[in-house]
Amino acid sequence: MGDADVPLSRYRPVSQLRVPVHEVERARVPAVDAHTHLGRWLTEDGGWMVEDVPALVGLMDELNLRGMVNLDGRWGRELAENIERYDAAHPGRFATFCHVDWTRTAEPGFGERLAAQLTRSVAEGAAGLKVWKDVGLRVRDHRGELVMLDDPRLDPLWAAAGAAGVPIALHTADPVAFFQPADERNERLELLAARPDWNFSGPGFPPFERLMEAMEAMVARHPATTVIGVHAGCWPENLGFASRMLDTYPNFHIDIGARVAELGRQPRATRALMLRHPGRVLFGTDEIPPYPDVYRIHFRFMETDDEAFAHSLDDPPPMGRWTISGLDLPDHVLERVYAANALALVPRLA
Repeated sequence: MGDADVPLSRYRPVSQLRVPVHEVERARVPAVDAHTHLGRWLTEDGGWMVEDVPALVGLMDELNLRGMVNLDGRWGRELAENIERYDAAHPGRFATFCHVDWTRTAEPGFGERLAAQLTRSVAEGAAGLKVWKDVGLRVRDHRGELVMLDDPRLDPLWAAAGAAGVPIALHTADPVAFFQPADERNERLELLAARPDWNFSGPGFPPFERLMEAMEAMVARHPATTVIGVHAGCWPENLGFASRMLDTYPNFHIDIGARVAELGRQPRATRALMLRHPGRVLFGTDEIPPYPDVYRIHFRFMETDDEAFAHSLDDPPPMGRWTISGLDLPDHVLERVYAANALALVPRLA
């Protein structure tokens, strides 16, 4: 007899399922990772996320990755140094997106100023605009009010992206569980215990649904601007939302970055969405920094019909204590989701 009174934090059940296993070493057709972080924006020490770029290119060749979108360009000198390090040094393999300086929302007339900054960054080589979740959660105007995506004062910025012909990679909100109390009913309790700064359930934060409404209003108001709702349209727990957005707005696309856990626990709904909208879904990992075995989990998810496999190399997995099943996508869909859709939106990689 073992000790049944084990703390949940130490519980590591081993599945007794015997199911087919297909190891996928490299993508079956050439792929583009449309959601990577290669710059200095997110590193703790201010160094480059990837120290050895030629080694990264070698890894890409090994995995059959023809290109990567680097979302860390920022602006000004930082943008120039990202482009020099990646896009210019390895033509056709990297495309860097810029950001705008959201501290400017503290000044009246910020929409026009941000639009001008974006236009300048595109002229300097930015291939798109990355907009992060701080818009809607933390960015405030001169009155201290939160600035939402559908704030009319931002219309010049979204219009400028459309005029420049570059896509916006948009991350608003976060997993729905991050907007709920971190209690025994929360499916991301372990992650929120490790990262309490990711809990947006308290006063001072808008409800999750308000952030989704703001994104939809922004997309609807700017039909000439291409928006990629990253992380499966920012609401992977509700693929009906992403599907409706894709049905309704031809300028809206999604990527799958950092959401195989969510998509893989509903593989039939995910597959149906990709078969319905094969030209509007982009492959991406959001893996920081790029790691080969994580790509192989993604390839297995996309290409096989394997069931009940781990979505993470960590035990327990930080993104949910469940397993995922594969999509077994047909080649004509795989070719578009893996690369063709990204190449159409980011022609530098073509």
